[in-house]
Amino acid sequence: MKVIVDNKIPFIKEAIEKIADEVVYAPGKDFTPSLVKDADALIIRTRTHCNRGLLEGSKVKFIATATIGFDHIDTEYCREAGITWTNAPGCNSASVAQYLHSSLILLQESKGINLSEATIGIIGVGNVGSKVAKVAQELGMRILLNDLPREDKEGKQNFSSLQTLAKECNVLTFHVPLYKEGKYRTYHLADTAFFQSLKQKPVIINTSRGEVIETDALLNALETKLISDAIIDVWENEPAINLTLLKKVFLGTPHIAGYSADGKANATRMSLDALCRYFNIQADYQIIPPAPSQPQITAETLSDAYLQIYDPRQDSNALKTHPELFEKLRGDYPLRREKKAYTILNHSE
Repeated sequence: MKVIVDNKIPFIKEAIEKIADEVVYAPGKDFTPSLVKDADALIIRTRTHCNRGLLEGSKVKFIATATIGFDHIDTEYCREAGITWTNAPGCNSASVAQYLHSSLILLQESKGINLSEATIGIIGVGNVGSKVAKVAQELGMRILLNDLPREDKEGKQNFSSLQTLAKECNVLTFHVPLYKEGKYRTYHLADTAFFQSLKQKPVIINTSRGEVIETDALLNALETKLISDAIIDVWENEPAINLTLLKKVFLGTPHIAGYSADGKANATRMSLDALCRYFNIQADYQIIPPAPSQPQITAETLSDAYLQIYDPRQDSNALKTHPELFEKLRGDYPLRREKKAYTILNHSE
């Protein structure tokens, strides 16, 4: 079996070479028809667009994307061509929740937002949004949930409309998949009309997909004070992002909210497990991220401990200083572990 693997997928080399007869590593953007034509399987990230142009005439029968999102896979073409594909739902949900947790703490410390008196609107309450709700609850925030697919399935009792969120929320955070059409369309969900409907001048946070928010509308909302600030991890037209917007946002990061080593290890493990199931392979492998260099944290407060574990200002400063390095900052992202990898000492709440 021959497998082509994105060379930025971490912790995979030793394991995949136990599973496949031949493994070829390549940058995600450099997957070409000639590269994949005789491959049995691909393990990719979002930078590889799996469509007819790439796959037609190839031997590829299985694709695993080590990501939650799968809008880079032409699922209809794969169905026609008999190609099975899989993603990694929930793999980095705890990592995104960590990003939100630290970002909310910074909003309180740097922007004077009293979280215990604030209302957060969570748009999209799947694997990620559900963990973000737990973070908001821990921080004492009032929580409103918006999720149309879940509301249709479960009923309205636990969910609020976008209009209600627009009226009542001090923070709005997006955790939806990108759907460009249909009943649950999320493409440019936050457009000019959306921003004009906001009543509380909220902080906008987007860690879902860049196209969920219309860039020009967001920029105008910042400039005209329809919103008080923004925290943006995902951008339209990555890596050629809007530099004016980058300068204006409180935090601007290079699509790394879900990039903890724990989340990456989960995604790699899920991709390999799916590969083995599809090809009916029995293999013994472990995917374990490295320990942090300082696994013990000493802090006076839990908030300080969380920021010692992960402070998104470092990622924001790096991107704002060198926006031309968007892909490098993302591709060469340093080790970041989640809270479970640390022992917190001497904190007092």
